[in-house]
Amino acid sequence: MKLLRTLFLLLLTTQVAVAEQSIETERYVIHYNAFNSSLVAPEVAQKHQLQRSRYTAMLNVAVFEKQDDGTQQAVSAMLSGEVANLMQQTQKVTFTPIKEDKALYYIGSFRFGNEEVMHLVINVQPDPNQPATIIRFDQKFYTE
Repeated sequence: MKLLRTLFLLLLTTQVAVAEQSIETERYVIHYNAFNSSLVAPEVAQKHQLQRSRYTAMLNVAVFEKQDDGTQQAVSAMLSGEVANLMQQTQKVTFTPIKEDKALYYIGSFRFGNEEVMHLVINVQPDPNQPATIIRFDQKFYTE
């Protein structure tokens, strides 16, 4: 458990290997990043049944609701995603929730080729009565 939490914090703070981004709405803050799955420790991947490969990337999404006292609380959300390469070959991304103590985040994965630029689209819907927040970004992935 501590190992996964450490990995998550490492991924959020490592600027060279992983770029962490966030988007803020009126009620929510959504943190997201994409990284090569080989960065995940083998024991963590095995515990959470995550596939590690130098040709597999992971999307990590965490959703927080803003509280009246200025803090943020992790909340569940409905997520879906899609990635496409420059030739418009697309892959659907299915997200798996991972909950540890008060932490809640979602992991999805997809395949890529070395030095491949991927167009990523993530639909995040914490409130089923409101439209999803759509996150779009491009990222180049490396196998090494």
